[in-house]
Amino acid sequence: MTQKRRNFLKKLIGTSAMSVLGTEIVFSNNMLKGYSPVILNSLDDNALEMLKKNKEMTILSDRPWNVEAPTHLLDDEVTPLDKMFVRNNGNPPENIDIKSWTLTIEGESAKTKKTFTLEQLKKQFKQYTYQIQLECGGNGRSGFVPQASGNQWSEGAINCAEWTGVRLKDVLNSVGIKDDAVYIGYFGKDTHLSGDPKKVTISRGVPIKKALEDESLLAWAVNGQEIPLMHGYPLRLILGGWPASVSGKWLEKIVVRNKVHDGEKMDGTHYRVPLYPIEPGGKAPDSDYRIIESMPVKSLITYPKTGAMIDDGKTLSLRGHAWAGDLEVSQMEISIDFGATWQKVSLQKPKNRLAWQHWSTEVKFPRKGYYEVWAKATDAKGIAQPMVIPAWNPAGYLNNSCHRIAIKVV
Repeated sequence: MTQKRRNFLKKLIGTSAMSVLGTEIVFSNNMLKGYSPVILNSLDDNALEMLKKNKEMTILSDRPWNVEAPTHLLDDEVTPLDKMFVRNNGNPPENIDIKSWTLTIEGESAKTKKTFTLEQLKKQFKQYTYQIQLECGGNGRSGFVPQASGNQWSEGAINCAEWTGVRLKDVLNSVGIKDDAVYIGYFGKDTHLSGDPKKVTISRGVPIKKALEDESLLAWAVNGQEIPLMHGYPLRLILGGWPASVSGKWLEKIVVRNKVHDGEKMDGTHYRVPLYPIEPGGKAPDSDYRIIESMPVKSLITYPKTGAMIDDGKTLSLRGHAWAGDLEVSQMEISIDFGATWQKVSLQKPKNRLAWQHWSTEVKFPRKGYYEVWAKATDAKGIAQPMVIPAWNPAGYLNNSCHRIAIKVV
C-alpha cells in the first residue's frame, strides 16, 4: 500500500476527522473516545475533495460514508467515478497490500477449498468488461411517510459504470460446486464501526443461479482504472440488477452454501420487505418478510436540472436513463400534465444485459407557467412505475415511483 493511499485512508475514517475538517476541533479534549464529529454542510466540500467526489454530491453520513449524486449529475451514459454514490456499512480496511491480497472460495457446497491471489485470478481466467447498473435497495427512501429507518436517500443512489474482472462462475467452477449448492455468501475486509475485530460489518449473498450469470464478476477495475478505495479496492463482487449490498466490497472470501446464506444483514428488515402490505409505520413478524432480489423498474430525468426555466414557445430537450433489475425496459414515457396523458419517448437498447438504458425526447409546453415533467418506465413483463410511492415498509426499500422535475415557462 502506497504512502499516498495510506494517508488518504487516514483522512477518511473517523479517527482523523480533524484532517477532513481542515481546522482545529475546539474542546476536542471533551470528546468521548471514538466519537466522530458531525460534518456540517458548509464543510462538505473538504470531505468531498478527500473522497474525490464531485462538489455537488450530497453527504448523508460520514460514519460510515454514505454519499449520493443529485440526479442531474447522473447524465453521463457511463457514470464517472466522481459521481458514483457511496454506500458503506463500516470502515474500509487499512494497510492494503495488493500483492498479498487473496480470495478464498470454500463452503459446505464447494467441492474443494482454493485461495487465489489477484495475479492468479487475472492470469487463470478470461477477463470481461460489462456496463452494470448498481442501485442501493434504499434508493428513494426519503419519500416514505412516515420516515423509514436508514439513510434518507433521494434518487441518486444509482450508477452504471464499466466493471472489469473475471466471471464468478468460472472461478466457482474451477473450485467445484456440489449438487446441493443453494446460495453463495461473501465476506470483506471492512471493519466494524465499533472497532471490534470479531464483529462482521456485512455479509450478504445471492442464490447460486444469480452467482452463475455471465455478468456476475469478480472485479478489480472500473471505467478502466483500479477500483477506488471507497468502492471496494482492490477486489469487489459485482452482481447487477439486485440491491448493491450483494456486490461485496474489499472481497476476501466467498462461501458456497447448501442453504440461504445467514451472514450479517440477511435477517430482520435488512434488505427484506413484508410479504403483504402493512400500514405505514406498522410491523410484521420476521417470518413474513422476503429477501429483496431483482430491483423494480425505474427511471430518471437527468437533463435538464429540476427548476429549469425556458422561454415560451421554445422546445425543451429531455433525456435520462431507465433500468429494471434483471429485466430490460420495454417502454419509456413522459407526462407534462400530472399523469393525465403520457407520450412515448425514444429508448435505446442496453449496452449489455444489466446495463441501464438511455432515453431522450423533445417537448413543447402549451403556454407560460409552472409544469412538472414525470418519467415512467415499463419493464419487459409489462410492469410500469407507479405514479405514487409504493407500499410502505419499515426500512424504506424499493421506492420506484415516477421521477419528477419542475419546469417554468416564461
